[in-house]
Amino acid sequence: MNDIRGSEGFYTSNIRTNNLAECLFRLSVEGTITTSFTSHEVKKSIFDFGQNSFESFIVNHWEQSPLLIQKPSNFSFQDNIFSPFSRFLRSNKTIFSFLDFMFHNLTSALPISSDELDISNFLNESRENIGCPLMYQQDIRVVKTLESKGENHFFQGPVLNAHDILRSREAYNDGYTFAMRGMEFRFKDIADISEGLTFLFGQPSTGVNMYLTPPNSQGLARHRDDHCVLVCQIRGVKKWKIFPNLGPHLPRLYENVDDLVYLEGENKLDGFKEVLLREGDVLYIPRGFPHEACTVIDDDSEKIGNEEFSLHLTLAIEIEPPFEWEGFLHLALSLWGQNYKFTNHIPCEYSSQNLHNVAVYLMHISIKLIGECDPRFRKACLIGADSFKSEDWLQTHQKSTFDSLLSKIYSDSNFNVIVSNLEAAVRKNEDFFDKLRWVCHLDQKMSSIELEDIFNVVDHQKDKVEAAFIEAKSEFCNGIVFDEAVHHYNLLLEKYRIIRKQYINGMLSLNCT
Repeated sequence: MNDIRGSEGFYTSNIRTNNLAECLFRLSVEGTITTSFTSHEVKKSIFDFGQNSFESFIVNHWEQSPLLIQKPSNFSFQDNIFSPFSRFLRSNKTIFSFLDFMFHNLTSALPISSDELDISNFLNESRENIGCPLMYQQDIRVVKTLESKGENHFFQGPVLNAHDILRSREAYNDGYTFAMRGMEFRFKDIADISEGLTFLFGQPSTGVNMYLTPPNSQGLARHRDDHCVLVCQIRGVKKWKIFPNLGPHLPRLYENVDDLVYLEGENKLDGFKEVLLREGDVLYIPRGFPHEACTVIDDDSEKIGNEEFSLHLTLAIEIEPPFEWEGFLHLALSLWGQNYKFTNHIPCEYSSQNLHNVAVYLMHISIKLIGECDPRFRKACLIGADSFKSEDWLQTHQKSTFDSLLSKIYSDSNFNVIVSNLEAAVRKNEDFFDKLRWVCHLDQKMSSIELEDIFNVVDHQKDKVEAAFIEAKSEFCNGIVFDEAVHHYNLLLEKYRIIRKQYINGMLSLNCT
């Protein structure tokens, strides 16, 4: 609260801290902040092992297998995208002064819906909490794992009070790891790295987490992620174990991946790979690959003071549903459906929907059903990547994938199977389109779809619907123009990027680091 002097004395202002934080956030969302690092600089700093290094990574490792990118023995964080943060870390005389800075100067990064495209909606819902202190579990975790078993938490939360913060030294000395999420919302230089990475991989945003682990300790228990990570070692040394993926499918974003206890009992985690990550090294771990890590003393490195602790940043490349290959196909189908006119465009007597719309909706269901069986459909679409615009190899790679998936849709789209699944969903009151609501950003009709209406049309005019579906399948798979779909895909990607950039700008204004 602020005191304001009036004519008769002092009055207490009703301007609260969160009011000021909201004003600062609002003033910053539309601001233009110069980005220090381009996607080219990010690519050079991470994949610096040859002229065609990024191409080799995409073709041979991306979403397929782990990769250790080792830096030369004489490497130092000079003229590197991680140099500013490394200097900031070293500017703190002790690790405890660094922890004090985090607890006392950083604010909470409030959650924003993944498909939110209007920053005012977020502000209206979260205005009371903007600028609040760090929240336990949401912003930071203080955790350790003993003998690769379950995780122990030092704090309970959700609010960390002054007494908790004073105990951070105790937690560190007892072997607890400090895991901070959302570093791109708190440090300008890390926000620049995150933005460069989004353009490198053609995604709306990427997240950056920090892990500070004391000597001879393990923070997180063995786990797997629903996103790919690039682990960038900033200080110290850490030993990693990476296990094979648990199946042919990559886990999707927001899917439950907490299934290691059951699978360990069946000995499905044999054959792990062990690597030592030193300062400057980068480790790529695809989504779905279980892993764990602990700090070790590296006999090959010279240690000074408290260098035995480990600090690394994980760059999380989260593939959201619209930007998987399945998402690209739904987008392409939506675009095609709005422009194409069927030869048998006959109004249906049982619904406001006509055969044209019903056939397109059935094709959306077909793509979803095929995607549940074919692992390629849930892989990342890289059409929005900077390299796609300039590198022939990536254009050829992505176009080949698109053609292959279209062939799969044409051969495997079965009308009777679709109808059977549609009927089962109606009986169970399930919604096939629940995870496709993002398509309404392109096609408003998608927001009002009712499965029961579609099924009624199919049930009463099955022969006509089947004929329309067969025509739709053939015309879409053979007539969709790839370049037109790419154009609309990039328009959607830009919509997502704008809201993420606004959010980051607002959060950075609150943290001022």
